Amino acid sequence: MKHLSSVLALCVGLLSGASAVSAAEPLPQRWVSAGGALTEWVVVLGGESKLVGVDSTSQHPASLRGLPSIGYQRQLAAEGMLTLRPDVLLGSEEIGPPPVLAQLRGAGVRIETLSAKPDLQTLQVSLQRIGALLGDEARASREFAAYQQRLQAQAAWLKQAQQSQSAPRVLLLLGNAGGNPMAAGKDTSADWLIKQAGGHNLAEHSGYKALSSEALLALDPEVVLIADRSLDGDAARQALLKQNPALAATRAAREQRLLALDPTLLVGGLGPRLPAGLAVVSAAFYPASQPLVAEAQPTP
Repeated sequence: MKHLSSVLALCVGLLSGASAVSAAEPLPQRWVSAGGALTEWVVVLGGESKLVGVDSTSQHPASLRGLPSIGYQRQLAAEGMLTLRPDVLLGSEEIGPPPVLAQLRGAGVRIETLSAKPDLQTLQVSLQRIGALLGDEARASREFAAYQQRLQAQAAWLKQAQQSQSAPRVLLLLGNAGGNPMAAGKDTSADWLIKQAGGHNLAEHSGYKALSSEALLALDPEVVLIADRSLDGDAARQALLKQNPALAATRAAREQRLLALDPTLLVGGLGPRLPAGLAVVSAAFYPASQPLVAEAQPTP
């Protein structure tokens, strides 16, 4: 018992010490952010006024599009960022390249790297860190609790919908202006979205991988989600079909279940717009059920 008390006392001391270090850190006032979901969380947690630059995946809210661009999250350039005089660069583990990050550190810029792993525990850790950097961890806790509630409502809706409809067989194709698309496999935000929306992801590989025409035909998805970085809506669908004619023979194309999805929903981990995106996707997966929210109508 005495040994247990000592261990507990040591743990408390370590935690107190960590809090003290955290409290001693100066709060950054000038932020650059890379990774759409992380940038959106900065805004949700009250930090939009501190943002002085964002990467090309940070498109929401629309007000961010007026900020200077720091490039694509994997291909950042130090020179442009340093002219913005940032205190901190926030991004996922995907940011780079490493020499650029080293150059930024050498110039005194703090690099805050958060995981983009698509799960709630990771999201909670990320929100608490962003909240700490903004000086409002309580707000981060409230936002996470609200996020959980929305996902619980989604799960309850899905359970009801699946009583009368089976899970559709789904592929999510990430592309650029109809080029050779990459299918989203395991350990991706896309896979998380498909499953949370009640679909069965046909791609069994990890990460993103190009599929041949033969593979597309063999999988014969019932629904295809199209996340195009350059095109929207019907333009994305037509470009994909033109570049990949085998797709037209799939059940998804025959039944007109090629659905456009905003690709920025998939960058930087679980973002604040994902619950609303889930409602839209679920409505398309289970058309016989009343949508979770009134505006959650599938893309025609």
